[in-house]
Amino acid sequence: MTYKEYRHITENLQKYIAQKNNARIVQLLDGLHAADLAEILDELDFEQALYVIRLLDSDITADIIAELDDDLKEKILESLSAKEIAEEVEELETDDAADIIAELPEDKKVEVISHIDDKEHAKDIVELLRYDEDTAGGLMGKEFIKVNENWNVLRAVADMRKQAEEMEKVHTIYVVDDEDHLKGRLSLKKLLTTSTKTPIKDVYNNNIHFVNVNDSADEVARIMQKYDLFVIPVVDEIGRLVGQITIDDVVDYIKEEAEKDYQMAAGISEDVEADDSVFQLMKARLPWLIVALIGGFASVIVLSGFGNAMNQYGTLFFFTPLIAATAGNVGVQSSAIVVQGLANGTLTGSVWKRLIKEVSLSLMNGIILAIILLLIGKFLLGHILTGFDLKMAITVAISLVSVIIMASLIGTFIPLFLHKRGIDPAVATGPFITTSNDIFGIYIFFTIAKLILGF
Repeated sequence: MTYKEYRHITENLQKYIAQKNNARIVQLLDGLHAADLAEILDELDFEQALYVIRLLDSDITADIIAELDDDLKEKILESLSAKEIAEEVEELETDDAADIIAELPEDKKVEVISHIDDKEHAKDIVELLRYDEDTAGGLMGKEFIKVNENWNVLRAVADMRKQAEEMEKVHTIYVVDDEDHLKGRLSLKKLLTTSTKTPIKDVYNNNIHFVNVNDSADEVARIMQKYDLFVIPVVDEIGRLVGQITIDDVVDYIKEEAEKDYQMAAGISEDVEADDSVFQLMKARLPWLIVALIGGFASVIVLSGFGNAMNQYGTLFFFTPLIAATAGNVGVQSSAIVVQGLANGTLTGSVWKRLIKEVSLSLMNGIILAIILLLIGKFLLGHILTGFDLKMAITVAISLVSVIIMASLIGTFIPLFLHKRGIDPAVATGPFITTSNDIFGIYIFFTIAKLILGF
């Protein structure tokens, strides 16, 4: 949908809602994808959005609610009765239904589930609610097709037809034994080209990737990315097939995690949106700003320890922003690479090899930057800054190389350390790294200057 079409529909929808012209509303929205409808409702005020949700049939609005922005979804669910929510989730696949019910208060969860007419559907939703949302069990859906290895092709096809009646899409045919243990997968080509009397055990493929219900969502995403999987089966602790995860659910998880990591790297401690209240935004931003302020005080204390340098070599202080900024930038670069490697599972090998590699890289980068600084110092800064001579230029250059090496080590080591301790390493790419490198960078700069210049 183009922006022009989107604006046209939104404006007409607002007009028809004001007129309470229900027939024109239904006609206007007919045939639009749930994702487009959700985006349109996000632009309406709450009462208008709720009006549309209550007007349209549940088989349409269920998918719309699943696609809505979290804040609007929460408000709409608060306004709908338990029976109305039950009617919506009955139209959804179990994983989407469980996601919606999981956001409800505990008492309302029980009430909604009690209003679901399809008891098998309700049972599956209750089972999914047992799992943490960041595990394979929390991502999986209960809709899948399975056949028994002891059946022949004719019976398998007949049973598959019955199972498929309740499913919107069929991705893969799984093969299980009498105890529902996952054995492999069955290709459609095999079904079409094999005699109807052939046993399934003779034609299925036992080469299949799967995950356990307790595996982390990160592990699920890693496996699906590594093997280019569109769907992956989920087994329980004893190997029984209990669900499957499709790529759309993994993409949603990756998107959410990327947004969290981006905000954390920017020094925002909670998941917030641009249209959240001022108080919510303040709560998310203030903690790291306080950390940065404390770091600033630490820098002041470090600088105060080299007060004598101000009288003898005042020009040195003009280079503190350069040193601090370089340290912060190098630290963030190093930590970002490590965090990315930890996230996608590509960071392998010895930690010491990683540190040695970072030191080598930093040494080369530092030498190049130091040469640039010396050249600029010789042809430009010497004419601008009083007291900036070759000795001071060498001091700044050596300090720059040292600070770059130090910052790269901190930027590499801290994410690895946090990861080992079970803490999200994304926290290391933000103000934490920048502030710590500022402090150490300034300290190293003036310590080296004191050794070379003698003050």
